[in-house]
Order: sequence, then structure tokens, then C-alpha cells
Amino acid sequence: MSRQAAHVYTDPQDIQRFDALVEALPNGARVRLHLVDGQPCEGVVCARPTVQMFYDGTGKEGVNGVVELEHLNLSDWRRRVWFDQIASVEPLDTDAPLRA
Repeated sequence: MSRQAAHVYTDPQDIQRFDALVEALPNGARVRLHLVDGQPCEGVVCARPTVQMFYDGTGKEGVNGVVELEHLNLSDWRRRVWFDQIASVEPLDTDAPLRA
């Protein structure tokens, strides 16, 4: 993954929210992401994401993260979503509630 991100964050509240997203997105979880633009994005978490250091276009260093989802019925469908684009996480697995 590139060390570049469109947006990076340094505020402790943003970092805390990103850490909560990591906990809400375990490997193999079926989730519906509600994005900040109002659109949903549904899939299975390919691998638990992490909060990482990135640089934005101006060279500012901060954190963000990316979750990669795959679709249960479409083997070639994958989507990467930046943490700052996620408004909330809705778990679709019936056996374990997730937080975010």
C-alpha cells in the first residue's frame, strides 16, 4: 500500500475513532459500511485493517486506514474504503455484534 492518503489525521479523537473501526472490522466479518456521502457499502472484511501513518498531498504526516471488502457472491468484486469515509459500521453477522 502506498504511504499517500488524500486526508490524514492527528487529532486524538480521530485516532480513537479509527481504533474503534479496527475493532469493529474483524477478519471475515459481514458488514454494511454507511459512508459519509450517505451511500452504503456491503461486504466481507478481507483482513482486519490497521491504523497506519500516511502523508497527504502537502507532505503532512498523520494517520488513516483502509478496509478491503469482498462480496460473498462475486469473487472478483473488491472495494477499498478509507476510514475517514466511514460514518458507521453495521454488522450483518447474527452471532456477534460489532462496535464502531
